[in-house]
Amino acid sequence: MTATNSVMSLLFSSEERPLGRSWEHWTTRWWQWFLSIPTGDSPVTNNTDNNSCIGSSDPNVFFLASTIGGRVERTVKIPSGKAVLFPVINVTISNSEEPALNTDSEMISFVKHLMDDIVEKQANIDGEELLISDTFRVQSPPFNFSYPPDNIFGARGGPTRGVGDGYWIFMRPMQPGRHSIKTYGACMSGKIQIGAEIELIVENNSS
Repeated sequence: MTATNSVMSLLFSSEERPLGRSWEHWTTRWWQWFLSIPTGDSPVTNNTDNNSCIGSSDPNVFFLASTIGGRVERTVKIPSGKAVLFPVINVTISNSEEPALNTDSEMISFVKHLMDDIVEKQANIDGEELLISDTFRVQSPPFNFSYPPDNIFGARGGPTRGVGDGYWIFMRPMQPGRHSIKTYGACMSGKIQIGAEIELIVENNSS
């Protein structure tokens, strides 16, 4: 089943500036949030349901994460009235992980090459398939952040600089109730495969 106009109307389009900010702004914020989480709390290593959004404290946008490899299933509760940003598949690199990448342009080329190799990218919202085209792709410009000493990539802790690239879905605030989000992405060789099935429970704040 392909996406209907009703499902597409739930999504911010690539031409829009969600909540008055660019997509690059929001995906950068997502990366800064995700990379700052210590390994013990990260959704990558701790499969507790709401760890997929731990520390997501923006008053208007809820950040969701899936995994950096394999498939994961979660149930996540969020308050109503918030937009939701999550990746279909994405990649990042920083000076701390790859000190040999000395310039912003080198890091940008590195992640671009990896994302150019992605051939499968799928998303399904409430049972309806979305066609994930290049309009869903966002290259996050160079940004500063700080790795915790114990981080998911085993990088040197402390301040560093990174970039990101990936395919994203940005949803407007959803109606209270249960919603289904499924995503999957894979590279040409199949060595990179990432999938998530999230039951998203939007809670009515007035209840």
